Amino acid sequence: MKKTMSRALALAMASALLLNGCGNGGNGESEGDNGAAGGTTNDAGNANAVKDLVYPRLATRELETFNLLYSQRQEDFETLCNLVDGLVEADSYGKVQPAVAEKWSTEDGGLTWTFNLRNDVKWVDMNAQEKANCVANDFATGLEWVLNFHKNDSSNTSMPLEMIKGAEEYYEYTKTLSKEEAYALTAEEGSKFREMVGIATPDENTVVYTCINPTPYFYTVGTYACLFPMSQAMVDELGGPDGVKSMTNETMWYNGCYTMTSYIQGNEKILEKNPTYWDKEASLFDSVTIKMVESSDVAFQLYQSGEVDYCDLTESQIKTISENEGHEFHDYIVPAVASKYSYPYHFNFNKMKEDGTPDENWNTAVANEAFRLSWYYGLDLTNMWKRVNALDPMSCENNFYTMKGLVYTSDGTEYTELVAKELGLEINGKTPARLDKEKAEQYKKQAIEELTALGVTFPVGIDYYIPASSQTALDSANVTKQLFSESLGDDYVTLNIKTYVSKLNSEVIKPHLHSIVNNGWGADYGDPQNYLGQETYGTPQAYYSQNYSYINEITEETPANKALLDTYKEYTKLVEEANAITDDMDARYKAYAKAEAYMLQHALVVPVNYQQGWCLSRIDNTSRANAMFGCQNEKMKNWRTSKDAYTTEQATALAAEHAASTKK
Repeated sequence: MKKTMSRALALAMASALLLNGCGNGGNGESEGDNGAAGGTTNDAGNANAVKDLVYPRLATRELETFNLLYSQRQEDFETLCNLVDGLVEADSYGKVQPAVAEKWSTEDGGLTWTFNLRNDVKWVDMNAQEKANCVANDFATGLEWVLNFHKNDSSNTSMPLEMIKGAEEYYEYTKTLSKEEAYALTAEEGSKFREMVGIATPDENTVVYTCINPTPYFYTVGTYACLFPMSQAMVDELGGPDGVKSMTNETMWYNGCYTMTSYIQGNEKILEKNPTYWDKEASLFDSVTIKMVESSDVAFQLYQSGEVDYCDLTESQIKTISENEGHEFHDYIVPAVASKYSYPYHFNFNKMKEDGTPDENWNTAVANEAFRLSWYYGLDLTNMWKRVNALDPMSCENNFYTMKGLVYTSDGTEYTELVAKELGLEINGKTPARLDKEKAEQYKKQAIEELTALGVTFPVGIDYYIPASSQTALDSANVTKQLFSESLGDDYVTLNIKTYVSKLNSEVIKPHLHSIVNNGWGADYGDPQNYLGQETYGTPQAYYSQNYSYINEITEETPANKALLDTYKEYTKLVEEANAITDDMDARYKAYAKAEAYMLQHALVVPVNYQQGWCLSRIDNTSRANAMFGCQNEKMKNWRTSKDAYTTEQATALAAEHAASTKK
């Protein structure tokens, strides 16, 4: 009988997959175990499994660094997590599992944490030739690198500074040094680092962290880059910190599933299975070829010709395939892995023009709360969601800053439900929950009156940047431009679509050229603080405040900025109050929900979308790592595969089976 993909079936599949993210509340166990990753089927011995995977990625997702400790980009993590292992990892149910650390424990409520390391983890070079054992001191060296201002440029400092005893003091100490003095520092016993920072290595296989306050979720930080290892012997071999900063796949050291044996920038990466890898039971590919493609259309063509094993589908591709029962892929559309990222519009409060002078018209407008609230209540994002998920656009509706499914209260209440209650928001999954045209019009009128008095001219231009080479990005931007026009009016705002050549960060963000960016954040560990702390005022390690909104640069309390700064300071106060609650997780989550609701009520950001798309795949997406935090979900380990692509029917059954297992 002919198999068809009805909308009802599509929704059922999406629902089954979304259930997978609800099994882990982020609190976990305080001790690891030695078991295999929870229930993952190993592909070893399966004759129909894909042995040499070919995977496409958009050229805009090219690596910017080979140093995982330095990066804060998912585009880097999705490759580097296959090359370097940390203390712990996650399985397909989101449960934290042993990695380099075979077990971990805390005996004092989370003030100190002991990680016991395996004794069989090796550092190797590109060709899998052994360089050294991976030992406890490598985790100390990695942490010293992160906390050394001159070595790591403040990247990935937020968690250690907030959690680890002495980390902030050491970070500030390194800032007082010259580059040469800071470069000479190490994590060796007897060093300034060991004297100041709460980390100890009693022996080669034991690492002990001392936290500032009891931190019951600290073990989840082990899934993120800031606690990853680095060998001092590699640093020495590369000639010091400058050599590490410029290291490539040919010079870096590996202790992960794969080594990268070939790298052609913007074209292709080849990963080969690491024969020395510690997890001998893991199912790994013999090789992984990552093909960089200029567009989703090119990826689809490569899948069609059998040259790649996976392909995300665009809106037009889904429409073409799903509406034609005779299409070769009609019965093969399956849900892609739901993104763990929450995407809002981040405002730039200190925007510059291309000549380097302040964009006073935009800066004055965006500082006005009524202007921002007219967006919050007025933007109808439905057509954007259709671009992400044409079969079930409402699955992409986002009303929060924190990603759903991160943590749960003791009675099983999901955290964003607490935020919704604070907001008085009712979400029905059928119509946009916060869309309120009447409120939007009121705020628009108020903003025009207040801003006209301050000399703002209308329409206010919104500079929105996309990669110059991407037709998909241009199509999406045109949809965005249209929804701004229809939702807010051309008399009020106009979206200016602008382009960058290759790197958004260096070409647009650092020069402060953007008005808004739709940039998603995925949790680094299992606590709301990791989201909300990125937007606090006056905090150097607050990622978005420091690098996107630039609110930390707004210090002069002019009439246009005073209310904005007061709002940010109150929000920061609420976050800090929540941070201080460490002995009652329910109370902690409730306090964070209050802070998040305050942020949204004042539209310091505007939630935009989640990503739940569709794909064609020879990979069983339920077998992938499924943590709501960390940087390792793209680790190509224990993936179930089939040389024959998964059908809609097969994917539905697998998703249901996995969801049922999650509940057990």
